[in-house]
Amino acid sequence: MQNDFFPDSQAGGVHKPEVNHWQERAAWLKAELNRHSHAYYVLDNPTIPDAEYDKMFRELVELEQDHPDLVTSDSPTQRVGGKPLPQFEQVRHALPMLSLNNAFGEEDIVSFDRRVREGLNTTEDITYSTELKFDGLAISLRYENGYLVQAATRGDGTTGENVTANIRTVRAVPLRLNTDTPPAVLDVRGEVLMFKADFARLNERQREAGQKEFANPRNAAAGSLRQLDSRITAQRTLRFFAYGIGVLEGAGMPGSHSALLDWYAAMGLPVCRERAVVKGAKGLLDFFHSIAEKRRGLAYDIDGVVYKVDRLDHQQRLGFVSRAPRFAIAHKFPAEEAMTVVQDIGVQVGRTGAITPVARLAPVFVGGVTVTNATLHNEDEVNRKDIQIGDTVIVRRAGDVIPEVVAYVPELRPDNVRRFVMPATCPVCGSPIVRPEEEAVARCSGGWIKCPAQRKGGLLHFVSRRALDIEGFGEQLIEQLVDKNIITTAADLYKLGLTALAELDRMADKSAQNVLKALEKSKSTTLARFIYGLGIRHVGEATAKELARHFGNLDAFLRASEEQLIEVADIGPVVARSIVSFLSDPLNIELIEQLRAAGIHWPESEPAAAVPKPFAGKTFVLTGTLPNMTRDEAAARIEAAGGKVAGSVSKKTSYVVAGEEAGSKLVKAQELGVMILDEPGLLGLLDRQLPEVELQQEEQQQGER
Repeated sequence: MQNDFFPDSQAGGVHKPEVNHWQERAAWLKAELNRHSHAYYVLDNPTIPDAEYDKMFRELVELEQDHPDLVTSDSPTQRVGGKPLPQFEQVRHALPMLSLNNAFGEEDIVSFDRRVREGLNTTEDITYSTELKFDGLAISLRYENGYLVQAATRGDGTTGENVTANIRTVRAVPLRLNTDTPPAVLDVRGEVLMFKADFARLNERQREAGQKEFANPRNAAAGSLRQLDSRITAQRTLRFFAYGIGVLEGAGMPGSHSALLDWYAAMGLPVCRERAVVKGAKGLLDFFHSIAEKRRGLAYDIDGVVYKVDRLDHQQRLGFVSRAPRFAIAHKFPAEEAMTVVQDIGVQVGRTGAITPVARLAPVFVGGVTVTNATLHNEDEVNRKDIQIGDTVIVRRAGDVIPEVVAYVPELRPDNVRRFVMPATCPVCGSPIVRPEEEAVARCSGGWIKCPAQRKGGLLHFVSRRALDIEGFGEQLIEQLVDKNIITTAADLYKLGLTALAELDRMADKSAQNVLKALEKSKSTTLARFIYGLGIRHVGEATAKELARHFGNLDAFLRASEEQLIEVADIGPVVARSIVSFLSDPLNIELIEQLRAAGIHWPESEPAAAVPKPFAGKTFVLTGTLPNMTRDEAAARIEAAGGKVAGSVSKKTSYVVAGEEAGSKLVKAQELGVMILDEPGLLGLLDRQLPEVELQQEEQQQGER
C-alpha cells in the first residue's frame, strides 16, 4: 500500500497515517520494515535512522502480541536480517545466528531483569555478563581441530555468505587457535568492524584516488568484507571481536559466558576488554552509564551495550523466543542519527582550494550537539545521494566526526525541491571554479594569493604540530591576521611584532610574547617538516620525509625534475606532477626564499644516494612506551639512519621496538619471528651505525640464540 508519510512542522519528525483497522496497520508496518531492512542489510544504504526503525519494529511486535493471527512467515519479527548477496557461495549455519531484542530506557532493563528472575524462579540478584554492542558486521568463524576452515556472514540468520577468503586477510582473526588441545569443532560468533582511525585513513586514500568515500565505519567494514576480490579486502584494515558461540564439539563448554570469553582470549581470539560481570539491574545500569561516558573515547563505534545472563545453564533454562534469546538484551544508546530539512546547500573552500558542498540544515539535536551544517563531500556525492534543497534528510554524527547527510527520505520529498548547482566562481575570492579531469573534487583556481580561505587553511597547516609546530596559532588568531590584512603568507608570520599582536582580540602582552617566542623556536626545524609545511598537494608527512631523505637538502629538491621525483620511494606520476607544478610557480619559490631569509634552517645533508645508510632497506615498527624517548624521537633517529618506520607488523618487518604496555604488535612480531628490540637495543644499533653486513650477521646470531 502507499506510504503516506508527512512532515510534522512542529516536532520535525514523522507523522504516520491513521488507519481504520489494525490489520492494515500491521501490513503497512511489515512492508516498510522489510524495505528498510533490505536497504540496510543487503544494500548497505540505510534509508531511515535506527531509532525510527526501532519504533516501527516495536509497534509491530506489540500488534502481533495482541493479535497472534497477524504473525506470518514473512514478518520482520520472524527473521534476523536481510537476504545474503547472491554473488557468494551460500553457507547454512549449523545453529542459527539470532539477533537480540532491544531496550531503550532504564524501565526496559528493570523489566528484563524481572523476567529473568521469574524465568529462573528466584528472587536473588542475577549475575550478568556485560559487553559492548559493536556497530559492525556479524560473522561466524568455524575452526576444526584449531584451524580456521570457514567464515560466514549472518545473512538471514539461517543462511549466510561464505567470506572465508576475505576473513583470512583480517589480521585480527587467528588462522590457528593458540592451544595444544583445540576442540574438534568450534563455531565462534563475533563482529567484524573498522576502527575510527583506520576508517579515516581509508577515506583519505579514497579521496586521493578520486574515488567514492564511505559514509561510516560500518559501511566500510561491510563493503570491505563483501569484496569478491580478497586482495581489495587485504588493503583495508578490518578488526574482529569474539562474543558468542555456536557449535562446540570435542571440548567441554565453559560454565559461564564470561568464562567462555576468557577461554577465547587464551586461545588468541580477540575479545573486547570493555566487559564486566555485574549483579542485578543496578549493575547493568551502572555499566551502561560508565560506557556512555567512555563512548566517544573508544577507538571504534558502538551503538549500545549487551547484557547476557552469565551462567550458561541458566541461559538454557530461559531459552528463546522466535527471533531472540530470553537471556540477553541489547541496551541501545540514544540515536546519533536524526531527520531534519535541508534549507540550503552552500560551499566551503579548503586549504587546497577544494570546494565542498555543505547542507544548511534546520537545527537538529544529534550525537549530543545541535547540528546546523553537514558535509555533502563533493558534487558527485550530492548527485549520487540525490540530495535536494527542501528535502527531509537523515543526518548522522558519530563522536567528533563532522556531521554528514546520509540520505534523503523519499516519502517526505515536497514538490518544490531545488537541485544544487556547483557555483562557477569561488564564493570567497570570485576566482573561477574548475574541476580537473578524472577528479571528484572541484577547486577554486585563485590559489593562496587571491583566496583568503586557502590562505587561512595554508597558514593553519604551516603552523600545525607536524609541520613547523608553532604554538599559540589557533584558528581565531589566523583569521584575525588574515582578515585584517596583517599577513598574507607564512613568511609574514616572522615579521610580526609585539605591538601588532597585542592589539588583536583576546591577546595581551604576555600572550603576544609567547607567540613571538614560539615563532623564534620554530626557525630551527627539519627539511621534512619544512617541505610538509609548504602544503604541496598530495605531499603528506610520510612523503615529505622521503623527499628530505632522498634529496638531502632544499636546493636539490627545488631542482628536481618529474623523472627524478618518481625515483623517490612511494612517489608516483600524480604526486611528482603536483610537486613540479608547485615549484614552477614563481610565487611559491619567492615564499620559500623569504622563509629562508627569515632564518628558518635545518641540518643539511648529502642526498641519500651519496651517503650509505646503515638501516637502508630495514623496516621498524614502534609499539608501547619507551622509557627515555618519544616515538617521534625514535622514528626520527631510525629514519636518519636510512630506516623506514611502519605502522603495522608483517613478514617484511625487520625489527619491532617494544616499550611498556606493548600490545598486539608485539604479539604479532612474536608469532612471525620478527626480531624484537627494547630501547637499549635500538640505541645500541643506532650508536654503532652498523653497516649492512654486520646487521645481517647480528640478525643471524640473534636468530641462532
